[in-house]
Parts: sequence; structure tokens; C-alpha cells
Amino acid sequence: MFEENEKDVESLMQSNSEFRTLYYKHRELDSKVHNAEIGVLPLDDVTLHNLKKEKLWAKEKLLQMWEAQSPSRSA
Repeated sequence: MFEENEKDVESLMQSNSEFRTLYYKHRELDSKVHNAEIGVLPLDDVTLHNLKKEKLWAKEKLLQMWEAQSPSRSA
């Protein structure tokens, strides 16, 4: 997420602690979901579903923050 805007993301992470925290939370959730899907992290279906919902919420919030920071940008 935001790979093509790496420098701008770094700048926003330095200036906005909420964005930084949420960005790292999204990465953590992404890793957990991936590990659960490949069988490395054993999770029941309900827990996996809830992790995916939380990850999606974090992504949507990050996108809102990104767009609010600079309306001309898109992720």
C-alpha cells in the first residue's frame, strides 16, 4: 500500500503520529492475515474474518488521512 508514493508516505509518517501508528498496524494485520492464509498462523475462521475487517478499516482510514493531507494525491 502506497508503494509508489514512498517519499510522501515517509514525510507524512514523520509529521503525523496517528498515520504512522495506523500504517504500522495495517502492516502488522496484513502479515497476520497472510500467515493465517498460508497456514503458518493457526486461526479459526471467525478470528481471520475479524482480522480482515480490521485490516480493511485501517486501510480505509489511512486512505482518508492520505487524501485529506493532499486532495490531489491518490493511493
